[in-house]
Amino acid sequence: MDERVRVVIDGEPLTVPAFTTVAAAVAMRGVGGTRRSVTGEPRAALCGMGVCHECRVTVDGRAHVLGCQTLCRDGLSIETMR
Repeated sequence: MDERVRVVIDGEPLTVPAFTTVAAAVAMRGVGGTRRSVTGEPRAALCGMGVCHECRVTVDGRAHVLGCQTLCRDGLSIETMR
């Protein structure tokens, strides 16, 4: 399983193993948070199974996608709310 895919996170390319979740790719990129709370605090994946909704990102222009439940595919564009 050496297949890799290329994604773009906040305008920066990243190559990850196939079947990597978006939340994992964001963490690999070193992004400290995927969104901000209403008080401005950075938030990031917490539960890893879609319950907490802290991993929400914009994927290919679609807002509020759960990064922990979305698999990376070649050419995927991911935007965090840094």
